[in-house]
Amino acid sequence: MKTYEILTAGFGGQGILFAGKLLAEIGLLDNKEVSWFPSYGPAMRGGTCNCSVVVSDTPIGSPVVSEPNLLIAMNGPSYEKFIGVVKSGGKAFIDSTLANTAASSVKAGAGVEVYEVPATKLAVDNDLIGMANIIMLGKLIKETNFASPDIVEKAMKLVTEGKEHLYDLNMKALKIGKEF
Repeated sequence: MKTYEILTAGFGGQGILFAGKLLAEIGLLDNKEVSWFPSYGPAMRGGTCNCSVVVSDTPIGSPVVSEPNLLIAMNGPSYEKFIGVVKSGGKAFIDSTLANTAASSVKAGAGVEVYEVPATKLAVDNDLIGMANIIMLGKLIKETNFASPDIVEKAMKLVTEGKEHLYDLNMKALKIGKEF
């Protein structure tokens, strides 16, 4: 297995930290070394927010991801800030509802695969308001074979514990992302 250095980024309220937590939980259940390092501005809801997650077979030297091989950018400012640091051979998953990559002067580096997913629109269209982050995770999991469906399902049960009514909605959002 390779080491996944993942950066999720957007604004507060988009579930950036929750997405990172789910990725970390998946790694733990898959018996990997894991680090989860959230970072957010002074205004949690609406301010900038990102989360570094490292999942590896080998010990992790630093929890900070400055050059991710996987990026989820949930809005334009996050795309602009982080697309240029994705490693060659990496993958970037961009919420094209909120980030206009064509109009941006910043582009992905050579060898970076970019997946534009209208996650916010898909969430609204499917009555999953606030779950664009999980739609993006579904696409990431599909395109990277990050983990088996069984492990993803177990992790989702753990992170929605105490809020079981959200489990089915999150699983629906994951499915939409995988099928996009």
